[in-house]
Amino acid sequence: MAKSPLCHPLNCSVIRKFIENLEKIISSNTSVLSSNIEKHFGPSSDTVYLRGSILFINSSTLDIAILAKESLKAISIEKYRFHYMDKHSQMLFRYDDAPHHHELSSFPHHKHVGNRTVPSPQPDLKDVFNEINAIILKK
Repeated sequence: MAKSPLCHPLNCSVIRKFIENLEKIISSNTSVLSSNIEKHFGPSSDTVYLRGSILFINSSTLDIAILAKESLKAISIEKYRFHYMDKHSQMLFRYDDAPHHHELSSFPHHKHVGNRTVPSPQPDLKDVFNEINAIILKK
């Protein structure tokens, strides 16, 4: 049986479509074993805070936190963090936009790899999954 959409396409908010797309990306990834993503809506439903974790077939996990806002029928990501860890909870990489690396050309966006912090554009979940799948397939 087909999964029912969150809302009808003719009256669906941009924020709901954003969530549906994110859920589709997660559910269609064959490396994902399970996911638990909480959705917390702002009072006017034009913002959503998504937080949770995704478990992969190699027992690695991706913790995500995304604060998204709808404005002018578009989504803007106000804050984000994608924190990927191996099965021993050791960080493999983390993308975030915490404003503490002014020296980087991509400020505030950056990526942590080991003990290094490098410039990085803001990734979307598909980019992060592609990177994770490459790591899983390499092992």
